[in-house]
Amino acid sequence: MALKSTIFKADLQIADMDRQYYDGHMLTIARHPSETDERMMVRILAFVLHASEALTFGKGISADDEPDVWLKDLTGAIDLWIEVGQPDEKRILKACGRSNHVIIYSYSSMSNIWWNQIANKVDRAKNLSVFNLPAATSQSLAKLAQRNMQLQCTIQDGQVWINGDGESLQIDLQTLKVPATAAK
Repeated sequence: MALKSTIFKADLQIADMDRQYYDGHMLTIARHPSETDERMMVRILAFVLHASEALTFGKGISADDEPDVWLKDLTGAIDLWIEVGQPDEKRILKACGRSNHVIIYSYSSMSNIWWNQIANKVDRAKNLSVFNLPAATSQSLAKLAQRNMQLQCTIQDGQVWINGDGESLQIDLQTLKVPATAAK
């Protein structure tokens, strides 16, 4: 008998001062049986960082042709494709061909090894951004996971603070790659 996804609910209150975005989102998240709390919470972090009314979760881990999070325009074209983890170069380059912008949020103690092996292979992707979440931070983020979560998220000057269940966590992402136009 196949295991079913576990359903999580997240009430996000987002104050993104960098983008002047202030809104609340009630999310229903299906956590695949093979997905950890850590990975799911990094998906939620990716949502927080790019929050908009049109941003949605894809099938992610259970589908080869959809990202973890994405933003489509009114015609169905993909504006933003977000991957969580350490995808291979074939998946990254395919996503870069299908979307205006691809962002990867890697996490785990093995992220630097993954990036060192893949960086040259994806260097030609001009619409790719890659950020790393330190392993200790992603593990702390995982501790906030609950079936019903209330998270207050503040973003200012590139720093992220997430408060939930009496805990406060500061998140500083490491930039591994950004498009040349964004780096200026």
